[in-house]
Amino acid sequence: MHTRTIGPLTVSAIGLGCMNMSMGYGPADDDASTTLLNAGLDHGYTFLDTAALYGGGHNESLIGRALAGRRQEFTLASKGGLTRTPDGESTIDGRPESLRRHCEASLARLGTEVIDLYYLHRLDAGVPIEESVGAMADLKQAGLVRAIGLSEVSSTTLRRGFTEHPIDALQSEYSLWSRTPESGVLDVCAELGITFVPFSPLARGFLAGSSQDVSTLEATDLRATIARPRFEPDNFAHNVSLLTPFNDIATGVGCTPAQLALAWLLARADSRGELRYVPIPGTKHLEWMRENGDAADIRLDDATCNELDTLINESTVKGTRYTDALMASVDSERDRD
Repeated sequence: MHTRTIGPLTVSAIGLGCMNMSMGYGPADDDASTTLLNAGLDHGYTFLDTAALYGGGHNESLIGRALAGRRQEFTLASKGGLTRTPDGESTIDGRPESLRRHCEASLARLGTEVIDLYYLHRLDAGVPIEESVGAMADLKQAGLVRAIGLSEVSSTTLRRGFTEHPIDALQSEYSLWSRTPESGVLDVCAELGITFVPFSPLARGFLAGSSQDVSTLEATDLRATIARPRFEPDNFAHNVSLLTPFNDIATGVGCTPAQLALAWLLARADSRGELRYVPIPGTKHLEWMRENGDAADIRLDDATCNELDTLINESTVKGTRYTDALMASVDSERDRD
């Protein structure tokens, strides 16, 4: 697979998001996930993304067990500062002492001495970003992490964090139907040399044609909870109508719809020149993992990118990307997307 750089790290151009092997999209199957993780490395993925939050530590432990003998073959990213209480409530804690504790716990679950890329999972509104970034810089100085990142922060917060210590990566949701980073974050990443890592690049399976409206989803599915608005029956009926012309474009290019969505992201980065993208689609299916990885070889021309931009964007999609309650907790330039 083609490669990109994140600070001092060299990674596959498309990474593997591991969250849904533990939560969010149906029950976990450790045996199947172990097979997929190893097959992913064999297929050329060298960038794996996890977090302390995912499955309450289950995801990190899974990776630690599944790839115990292959640690030198991949770049490992994890996140701290966002966990769940015993009763299941999410809690954001960006205090320096908490981030140190979270990192040490992640290292133990992952069975490794160092995390290659460590993110602040969410901004703690009660802690200056400089303090949180300073704590991660201390982790780097101590040799516990190699590079540091931020997740779902605004361009203003990103700049402030960077003044405390250079930020190597910024991770946020970004796809054809979630464009919030275009309102400032991407420009700052380009200016400061920060690699941008889009999560949910397939729009929670929507752009791959595998999503369903909320009436048919399990109650714990993220599309029926935090991402509910776009999957509500009325909104979904409108949104799914966009897939017919989208699929037609994919057919014309000679790729699958999922590959088209990922190729659009890579083309957006190529068009800017100075900005690197490393999308991290997640899946529990071997065939989809291979399909996603092969998207790195697809090149889209400007006309196709423009056609996609016009077809699916925040103006043509109905529903916000998160519920109002969750959007209120996201440090973002705007809440519309």
